[in-house]
Amino acid sequence: MPTIHPHETMRLLQYSESGMLSTHSFDDGDIPPYAILSHTWGADGDEVTFADLQTGGSKTKLGYEKILFCGKQARRDNLQYFWIDTCCIDKNDKAELAFSIRSMFRWYRNAARCYVYLSDVAGIMIYSGESAESSCDYTAFRRSRWFTRGWTLQELIAPPVVDFFSKDGQKLGSKSSLLPVLCEITRIPEAALQGTPLSDFTDRAYSLMGILGVSLSPFDDESSAEAMKRVTDEVDKQNKCLQDIRRTDPRDDKKRIEDTKGGLLADSYRWVLDNLTFQQWQQRLDSRLLWVKGDPGKGKTMLLCGIIDELQNGIPRTALLLYFFCQATDSRINSATAVLRGLLYMLLRRQPSLISHVSKKYDDAGKGLFEDANAWVVLSEIFADVLQDVSLGTTYLIIDALDECVTDLPKLLSFIVKQSSVSSHVKWIVSSRNWPDIEAQLERAGHKMKLSLELNAESVAAAVDVFIEQKVDQLAQENKYKGELQHAVLQHLKSNVNDTFPWVALVCQDLKATPRWSVLKKLAQFPPGLDALYNRMLQQISESGSADMCLRVLAVTAVLYRPVTVAELVVLTEQLADLVNDLESVREIIGLCGSFLTLRDDTVYFVHQSAKEFLVTKALDKVFQDGIERVHQDIFVQSLSILQKTLDRDIYNLQAPGYPVGNAKPPLLDPLAVSRYPCVYWVDHFCDSKHNSLTHSVANQGDTRTIDVFLRHKYLYWLEALSLCRGMAKGVVSMTKLWHVVQGLGDADALNEIVDDARRFIMYHKEAIENYPLQAYASALLFSPADSIIRRLFQHERPRRVVLKPATSNGWSACLQTLQGHRDDVTSVAFSHDSTWLASASLDWTAKIWDLSTGMCLHTLNGHSDYVRSVTFSHDLKWLASASNDRTVKIWDASSGTCVQTLEGHTHWIWDASSGTCLQTLEGHSSGLSSVAFSHNSTWLASTSGDSTIKIWDASSGTCLHTLDAGTFFLRLSFDSTSTLLHTEKSTISISISSSQTTDRIDTTTLKLQYQGAGISSDCKWVMYAGSNILWIPSEYRPSSSAVSGTRVGIGVGSGRVWFCQVT
Repeated sequence: MPTIHPHETMRLLQYSESGMLSTHSFDDGDIPPYAILSHTWGADGDEVTFADLQTGGSKTKLGYEKILFCGKQARRDNLQYFWIDTCCIDKNDKAELAFSIRSMFRWYRNAARCYVYLSDVAGIMIYSGESAESSCDYTAFRRSRWFTRGWTLQELIAPPVVDFFSKDGQKLGSKSSLLPVLCEITRIPEAALQGTPLSDFTDRAYSLMGILGVSLSPFDDESSAEAMKRVTDEVDKQNKCLQDIRRTDPRDDKKRIEDTKGGLLADSYRWVLDNLTFQQWQQRLDSRLLWVKGDPGKGKTMLLCGIIDELQNGIPRTALLLYFFCQATDSRINSATAVLRGLLYMLLRRQPSLISHVSKKYDDAGKGLFEDANAWVVLSEIFADVLQDVSLGTTYLIIDALDECVTDLPKLLSFIVKQSSVSSHVKWIVSSRNWPDIEAQLERAGHKMKLSLELNAESVAAAVDVFIEQKVDQLAQENKYKGELQHAVLQHLKSNVNDTFPWVALVCQDLKATPRWSVLKKLAQFPPGLDALYNRMLQQISESGSADMCLRVLAVTAVLYRPVTVAELVVLTEQLADLVNDLESVREIIGLCGSFLTLRDDTVYFVHQSAKEFLVTKALDKVFQDGIERVHQDIFVQSLSILQKTLDRDIYNLQAPGYPVGNAKPPLLDPLAVSRYPCVYWVDHFCDSKHNSLTHSVANQGDTRTIDVFLRHKYLYWLEALSLCRGMAKGVVSMTKLWHVVQGLGDADALNEIVDDARRFIMYHKEAIENYPLQAYASALLFSPADSIIRRLFQHERPRRVVLKPATSNGWSACLQTLQGHRDDVTSVAFSHDSTWLASASLDWTAKIWDLSTGMCLHTLNGHSDYVRSVTFSHDLKWLASASNDRTVKIWDASSGTCVQTLEGHTHWIWDASSGTCLQTLEGHSSGLSSVAFSHNSTWLASTSGDSTIKIWDASSGTCLHTLDAGTFFLRLSFDSTSTLLHTEKSTISISISSSQTTDRIDTTTLKLQYQGAGISSDCKWVMYAGSNILWIPSEYRPSSSAVSGTRVGIGVGSGRVWFCQVT
């Protein structure tokens, strides 16, 4: 739980029946209902202060009458507590004062009632028979000094109920009854006074820190102009941060989805409101996660849209409702990072004060904080902190279509599971298909509930029937159906629908273009079931006069990695080349594919994820007659063709080499408009075209020549464009992918050489080019080795006014990547057995898992309470073990970064990882142990100790089989896959253990070590190979930790950086 500081509480007054006044302090989560006073301050010395309440000297002051009024009125309104700024804040405590100013808007917003005490307005009593009521002197009311205060805006807008009182305590009216007068006096829009979010008003909303949650400490002797400038500067900074967080506005996505699906029908989702599972989730405090699951086409998305609408209308004003819709075909909203960005954007729009959790890191990194390789790590940490903020009230988080989160879904699931167990005031709803992987992850969550649409089939069927009735009513009105025809259509649809919404939508779309006299005949042609209907629609396309063009458009669209615009589709599809200046005809062709494709904002989408899945799984022979690989190859060729034509130096005319990418704006006629997709994905299409490369040897030769020409003439311009497209991290992955594929192609030695150099180039210079696009021609060229192929090819682009001395080395250094992220010394690193991941441990109490192809941090493992000293992967990459000075070993799920087991109680024991049970205790070393490792068949265990020996043990019996004289101290051990090599952080050691060796034939002699492959010398000054020193390590590069894998050495330096060396 977060620490609550004494000054971060709310102090309330209580007025008892006996007239006693007392103060009480409450943490944010425990504040009872209260009233709040809004008033104008009297002369200095007249108001009751916090100090006066403490000393008992308050009753003699004029301001005491206001306190009595407020206390008595609160009791009349059945409220025990009330708040007044003059005496509930200790203004001598600067920290408390700053916190109170930041919290003021929230305190007024959360008050049950706000009393406005107008000390310069008298009430006018109106008598009617025996009763009397107070009326308002509107002239005096309009002239009241209360309307001229700086704080009036927030105190009028924030509270849900505002009552106005005269100086003698008579009620003059309420915010609602006096609304026209208040709007006239203050010129505040009526909608604002009625509760519209303040961030929607830019004319007057910037006048107070509390309203926008600006966190600034008050300065002594600060003028109003200076204070206002500080506030507006901070507001501008916050607005810029919000703009950079925003990848999409989920509110717009919700509206778009509803419009695309024909609108949200209340009767199609209301059944869920009466569902017992949903009611329990909504009402019970211990029910924090609801998983709505069902097969494709069952209406999960529209069901969640309905739940969102119902919650918006039913939850308290102070509660937050955040949501996100994943869509696999839209790269803006199909990743775990995008989900957190969307939710965080909505959250900070509603509660700006929480932006303080973002500001510190954002001030250092800017927009790159949300987009670079470490975006998930940073965002998940920020979001976790926000969810535990003491000022966050009841919050509802809704994520639709987890199965359409195509990037980092395991990370997102792990985050949901963990966070749903952390806070009782945060409730989650997620939806997905019935995928076993999703179920396995969500099963680990506590306080969870499931709502299966298959188990609620009757309710889903009734919802589909409502949808059918609405669609048929629309058809009848637009196409003028008579009653008999309308009834026939209605009955046919209900009889054949199989309870899937997309089937209804597709049939009605087709019927809309069908003449009335042909409707019944057309109805008979629609088979029941979604796949059967898709097959029928595809058959119609195949038999049309535009079959070739339509099938090609379907094939290309089906293999693209994100939705593309019509203009992008034209340049990616060779068959559409003649229509490059006739986009309207292209839109008509897409319309002919309307059973599968739809256009929104001139972007091509599939009507439903199931439509794409049908094409690529069940219609291969019709849509991909030459195979999917051929379609990928054609897109690759078209992609490089358009890039050859469009890419050039300084394509956005930035001019300054240090121009930051965050400030780069595309020209009115964006030269990258049709090149963004090819720029990011051309390598993927090339690689996907090579799954059966032996059958395309001629095409291979042509493709390799095409790539060779592109890299030699356009490579630096491509890197600049990648930076402008925010695609440098993807570019590193792409070049590594290309390098692997090219190595497997015959007769491609020249291409292999330049691809390898280009790969090293982008890995080495990624950070500079990613943030400053034109550094591709400055830093990247100047600091590349003299013999770099890319440097030589683009020597003419280097800056002429900069000279480096001494000259750079001839070849690339052995360092492949430098991984930065730890905040203290790196103590241990470990390669995964397939060398795709690296784990690192640090004195910052964390371990990290890195993707070696991108240099991206996949997980930051938090949980240890002291230095982390050692990390090691299991052979199957399922687990990572970390050892710490806190005397625990933690077992982590390597794919999700979740701790699954903590082992405590160290000497030298063998544990059952699944249960945490001690199986064996091994004794024999004469000093403390530093590392242990299992062989891959779990038969043997190796251990090393401060006594400079390595011991090999029989894991089942606990018997020592071998003792190896290391002559040095090792921190980490791991077996290779054959169990004949033992990897340490310094070297690879050859060992010999017979698989038949038993405890009856123990070799008790101490053996000398036999080294193989690369390693680190015992004094950490040399890189070794086969036991011989081959490379002196400069002092600033020497390891505080290291790891070896064959010919590669990974080195962690005390500065927190990691570098690699490869010996060939």
